[in-house]
Amino acid sequence: MAYSSSLTDAEWEILEPLLPQILPKKKRTRPCDWTKREIIDGILYQLKNGCNWEDLPKDLPPYSTVYWHYKQWREAGVIEKLMGVLHGQVREQVKKKPKWTRLIIIDSQAVKNTCNASVDSKGFCFYKATNGIKRHLAVDTLGFPFFTHCTKADVSDDLGLLEMLTLNIDYFKSKPVNIPKITILLDHGYHIDALIEALEQVYPQIMTKIRFERSTKPSKQEKAAQGKSGFVPAVARWVIERSNAWMERCKSLVKNFERTLSHAETKINLCFVRLMLKRLAATS
Repeated sequence: MAYSSSLTDAEWEILEPLLPQILPKKKRTRPCDWTKREIIDGILYQLKNGCNWEDLPKDLPPYSTVYWHYKQWREAGVIEKLMGVLHGQVREQVKKKPKWTRLIIIDSQAVKNTCNASVDSKGFCFYKATNGIKRHLAVDTLGFPFFTHCTKADVSDDLGLLEMLTLNIDYFKSKPVNIPKITILLDHGYHIDALIEALEQVYPQIMTKIRFERSTKPSKQEKAAQGKSGFVPAVARWVIERSNAWMERCKSLVKNFERTLSHAETKINLCFVRLMLKRLAATS
């Protein structure tokens, strides 16, 4: 039986050729009774519907088989590699460079923890009055992430951004000189001078590769001149807010149901893998 979370034939045609290159090599054992497509359908069902693994429908593979494969792929970094490959394909589809961009939009989102979270992933964000974690995204103009990172909610936006960029500093080190500086668009919750100082300690030439820019925030007078009131989407900033809204379509991401921060990050990456597959299949 097909579910709304299941892969379509068009999506499977895109995904199937990538698996032999990305999946870890397995010892020669008895062949699995279930196909890779059926196992992935089970993983995606749990992602979208947010059920316990034990509650997977009986016409999908046994939950122990589905979770075992998910755990193996998570530990091998398969989902992160798959997200990178699909992101490049999505960008090529709209005539953009697959790896490099001129604009990266960064923001964080605080979400509540559940009882599953461990002590190491618990923190209280006074600004958002949220006891949970923060999800940090660095997305392109399409809304798909170059980098994702999870921290405790009591970690500041500045520190979360520093951790995310430090973990991915090789991306900026390898940027060709013939490509213009990458503009990193931030909201007014970040402190640009402190970020520059901290990043230069990690990579002294970082500011030859990137530049920071604050997003515009219309004043009350500007809103009145345009005949608008209340919330007005900021130029380009709405892209990352839409990305945060995309994640909440998956019930397993409405709150943090994962035990560790790395597991929470993998779930975010899996969500964007699913979205990019839909995008690629819709226009193929």
